[in-house]
Amino acid sequence: MADQPVSTHDPTAEAIGRSVRILESLFDSGAKAQVGVRLWNGARWPDDAPRSVTLVLKHPAALRAMFLPGHELGLAEAYLYDDFDIEGDIEAVFGLADALAAATGGWRKRLVTARELLRLPEVPPRPTTRRGPARLRGRRHSVERDRQAIAYHYDVSNDFYALWLDRRMVYSCAYFQSPQDELDAAQERKLDYICRKLRLRPGQRLLDIGCGWGGLVIYAAQHYDVTAVGITLSRPQVELANERIRAAGLADRCRVEARDYREVDEPEGYDALVSVGMFEHVGAALLPTYFAQAWQLLKPAGVFLNHGIACRATATAAHGPSFNDTYVFPDGELTPISATLTAAEGAGFEVRDVESLREHYVLTLRHWVRRLEAHHAEALQFVDEPTYRVWRLFMSGSAHGFTTGRLSVYQALLSKPDAHGRSGLPLTRADWYANGSPGGFS
Repeated sequence: MADQPVSTHDPTAEAIGRSVRILESLFDSGAKAQVGVRLWNGARWPDDAPRSVTLVLKHPAALRAMFLPGHELGLAEAYLYDDFDIEGDIEAVFGLADALAAATGGWRKRLVTARELLRLPEVPPRPTTRRGPARLRGRRHSVERDRQAIAYHYDVSNDFYALWLDRRMVYSCAYFQSPQDELDAAQERKLDYICRKLRLRPGQRLLDIGCGWGGLVIYAAQHYDVTAVGITLSRPQVELANERIRAAGLADRCRVEARDYREVDEPEGYDALVSVGMFEHVGAALLPTYFAQAWQLLKPAGVFLNHGIACRATATAAHGPSFNDTYVFPDGELTPISATLTAAEGAGFEVRDVESLREHYVLTLRHWVRRLEAHHAEALQFVDEPTYRVWRLFMSGSAHGFTTGRLSVYQALLSKPDAHGRSGLPLTRADWYANGSPGGFS
């Protein structure tokens, strides 16, 4: 039998060459200067120079997994399920993603890139993990479906959140005097700032809508001598919050309950209302319901501080399915501050003050990401690797969104005037900034 010809085809070398060509077509000189790539065989592209962030391709089909779907969810899932990893400053990757989206914007460029990606090997099967995409049932923003959405995000593990939040476990934007502030100090300053804006006085009743682990209700009861009630749809949050309330000796003046805001039935029962970081779960269609309920619960001459993330009024819908809606905040919706204030006024509220804390959220998120990364090994005692990566990606991407101004966060102080139009508020905001009150800024 004649000798068979020896094949010189090397699939690995071919995949390396093709991957390098795809990278060359996608990355411009600016991107190459910021982000490096390490291939599965250890080779580095475009060179060995150190960079702030490195994309680590885990197998020959990594670029196919990342870019062939053509939308942000496909790219995110390639990271979650370890087709590639991100070493270094993960926030820098989002600037690169913006550049890649612009570079592949034309249909011809997309077509050429897709052809090259299809010539890479098939993506290997992904392992089954504890955290898959959210699958909610029922009518959008019904109380039952909202419970499912809240459980999906918040009932991951109290211990997981405790690793990277501040000591009070405040899961919202902190308030910084300086970028060098520690997170604990900035979060306590935020709690006090809210209490000052509400102008809480001893003996008043405060309702915290979406209270998380109870940080604000505990602080307000301790430092402003109010009776504080918090509500949340997360059972693990209720349990830990009430444990902390008992440990602080505040059970006679402070409690947290598992209730939806629509289930609170105490007309004009509260001197002040606050909602911090819950508003994003309400949904644009239910803004009139949300503010009408707040109006009902608030006493005349009372105030409501609504703190929530907003998108730009000029924002356009993203192409394809969203990573945040699929893996982070299912059914979450961001609305422009103009729409929020219109709905509040429609319910009868008078808008007294609006403040953007956008830069403060950048600093807060960077603290959270650094703390999460520092506790990576410990986090895996409570969650699996894809879940860890969901939060690392989500918080880094959010920091980029606030940095670029695509996102903002506003505190809107709303007043319910009495029958004679009196708000009960002073003429100036001087008391918000004066030193000497509980938890003051001195």
